[in-house]
Parts: sequence; C-alpha cells; structure tokens
Amino acid sequence: MIFQEKVIPREELEKFLRTLDSDEGIRIDNDVNHIFVNKTSKRYCIDISIANNDEFIYKNSTAEVMDFLKNYINQTTKIFSY
Repeated sequence: MIFQEKVIPREELEKFLRTLDSDEGIRIDNDVNHIFVNKTSKRYCIDISIANNDEFIYKNSTAEVMDFLKNYINQTTKIFSY
C-alpha cells in the first residue's frame, strides 16, 4: 500500500482534525519543530518533536487542539495529512 501526503491549507486544518480517522495523521512543519497529530477513539495525541526530543500532549476536543496549535502555526508553517 502506498500512502500519499496531502497539503492542508491553514484555514482547513480544523475541518481535517474534526474528521481525522485513527489510521490518519497530520504533520505540521515549522523551522524549529515538527508536530504530529493523531486521534484515538477518545482523544487527540499531539507529538512535538524538537531536535530528536519528543513531548506528547493529549487533548479531548478539536477546539482544544486548535487552541494549542495556534502558538505553533505561522506564515511559513506547512501542514500535511497522511
């Protein structure tokens, strides 16, 4: 099976988070870090990877994830679904 990444426009991130399946994820690339967002049946898992150090944060709703991510998204940020 071949998977293909898809670019997500910033304004559509919330929609993608809301409809995320357990076998899908979102990657957010910045100059300083990479952020991976996945969803289980109960909550979202956010992995912030900086210089090979990972920090895991858990959120219960799309709104909580969006509120958290606003500090990591800027004009040069690239967002992908996988």
